[in-house]
Amino acid sequence: MHISKRFSEGQKKVLVDIDETISFYPEERQYDKAEPIIENIAKINQLAEDGWYITYWTARGSVSKKDYYEFTVDQLKSWGCIFHDLIVGYRDGNLCHSTKPHFDMVIDDKAKRIEEI
Repeated sequence: MHISKRFSEGQKKVLVDIDETISFYPEERQYDKAEPIIENIAKINQLAEDGWYITYWTARGSVSKKDYYEFTVDQLKSWGCIFHDLIVGYRDGNLCHSTKPHFDMVIDDKAKRIEEI
C-alpha cells in the first residue's frame, strides 16, 4: 500500500477561489462587473512571494458552459494577481471537475472544516 503524505515536499500549493474571495460584486453577479478586494489579493500575492505555487480555481462556466478562461486570466492580471495556474469550471467544450488537484491549502468563501458542520 502506498502511504500518502498530507502536505507537499518542497514548494507548497494553494488553491484560491476568485468570486467572493478576492473579488466582490457591488450589484449583479456578472463576472465583468467584479471588483477586486485589494487586501485579499495582497495576502495571496504574499504567499506567492513566500514561495507558494498559486492556482486560482473557479467554477466559472460550469453551469453556463461558457469558457471564461481567457477572460479570467486577463481579469486576474489586471487586478495585479500573482499566480501560476488557473482552473475554470468549463474549458474547450468540457466541464473541468473530474480531477481534484493536489494542494496544501484551499482558500474559498464556501469552505468549511468538518468541525464546523
